[in-house]
Order: sequence, then C-alpha cells, then structure tokens
Amino acid sequence: MRAWAAVSERFSLTSEDEADTGLDAARDALARGELVVLPTDTVYGLAADAFEPSAVDRLRTAKGRGRSMPPPVLVASPTTLDALATAVPLYVREMVEELWPGPLTLICNQQPSLSWDLGDARDTVAVRMPDHPHALALLKQTGPLAVSSANLTGQPPADDVDAAQDMLGDAVAVYLDGGPASGGPASTIVDVTREPPRMLREGSIDLATLRRFHPDLEDPDGQGPDDVDEDVDPDDDGDDADTGSDARPTAADEVPDWRTNDLEDEDDDDDDEDDDEDTAPAGPGRPAGS
Repeated sequence: MRAWAAVSERFSLTSEDEADTGLDAARDALARGELVVLPTDTVYGLAADAFEPSAVDRLRTAKGRGRSMPPPVLVASPTTLDALATAVPLYVREMVEELWPGPLTLICNQQPSLSWDLGDARDTVAVRMPDHPHALALLKQTGPLAVSSANLTGQPPADDVDAAQDMLGDAVAVYLDGGPASGGPASTIVDVTREPPRMLREGSIDLATLRRFHPDLEDPDGQGPDDVDEDVDPDDDGDDADTGSDARPTAADEVPDWRTNDLEDEDDDDDDEDDDEDTAPAGPGRPAGS
C-alpha cells in the first residue's frame, strides 16, 4: 500500500454533479485505505476507514500523532451506536434521539467483537453523528469512519479545504470542498462509561441541556449539581488559591488526553426518512449495518 496518494484529487461540493463524483471518489479512496478530507458541521475532518488498521495508522502519521490519541468515529445513523458500543444506557439513547445529528460526542464502552485498532482507546470509542449533508452522504456509503480534525497536530483546525490541503498535501487522496466551515463551537464530549456520566468538554451543547437527560451528570471538574467544594472559602477572593501539587485534579487530569483534545471533531436534513438508515454493507470484522 502506498504511503501517500500519488496525486490528490479535489472536488467542489457546491455543484451537484461534481459533488456526486467527489463522493464516489472519496468512497473509493477510503475503500483502498487512503485518506479523505471532508467538511463537517464543526471543522474539516480527516477521514479513514475505521476498520482498516493501516488506514488509521496512515491518518495518525499524516497528522503527526501517536497511538495515545485515537480518533473519534463518525456514523450516519443513531442505530449504528449499538453496533459500536455496548451497555448503552436509556438516558444515552434519549440524548441521541434528541441531539443527533449534532455536536455531541459520546465516549462509550466499545463492542468487544469489533475488529479494529483505533489506538490506545482503553476499550472505549468516541462516537458522533455529524449534522452535515455531504458528510452523512459519504458515511452512508462507507459505514463508520475514523475522523480527526484536518490539521497537523499542534496547528489550528482547518476551517476551509485550502487550509487542510496546505497542511496535509499529498497525504490525502481526495479533498471534498464544501466551502468555509461553520466556525461554530467544538462538539460537547460526554463520558458515558461511568456513573454518573461526566462532561469532558463543553461545546455547542451546554451542561444544563445534558442534565435534562441525567440530572447528576458531572461538569468537567467532576462536580455534580449539588456538589460544593469544601476547600473553598466563600469569603475568599481567590488571590490565595492553592496552586501546589496538592491541588485537586481536574477531570482532564483523570482521563486519557485523546478524550478531551481530539476532533473537531470529530452534523443533515432530518426530513429525509432514509437518514435513519446506515446503508453501507457489512464486511469482515464490521458490525452488521455499518
């Protein structure tokens, strides 16, 4: 398998004919284990076949990152969640029903039968359904994709395809140009592998919205709705705050870095009844319906 695409192709998604050609080219490139840049509802994403370890490794190499930051997985339908995650609680299903497609990434316990290697994910998977028509159209053809932000590690996420191409060059086989990214907030990330669940990053969806589904959901500092930090003096103006080694760790200190620092991540028209179906065929090691 080639390390890089011989020649990158670029397609505009603003023309219906070219969009169809571009989506077909992207599907074929992903099937060959190559990389694709595509627009999402947040920023541009760098996509690889989630079930092809060499493709996921190629994604990490292109970005300049290691196995400690596995990419999230984007899906075309809420029904795919059960194919990727196990022991999904009722409140998570209610979140998904109301908030997907959209900027909500869920950290779930992954199905043990999955034949993939996203990196050092500790038997978890970050899953999101993007609210972008072309991203969903591609996902319906390919099944779940490993998608990270289309940038070099340490650089700002790409807000248009030119920025992505400047950084990633011929490491990508197909660039899908959907115009400027929305520029909106990143997705909100929630760890639902624990009880109570915890917000790891607040993005477009705020804490109050999430607590409608689980009242005890913790904020990024591990605080529930009724928690009070006993170490904080209400009359203290904060000038003498403890910054030494005994200071209470934040949630970011207690979870793998990839959960809080990846994609932007990492959304379509709900009027089309086919949006509820993930129609890509199953293959070896893939969940049925993916």
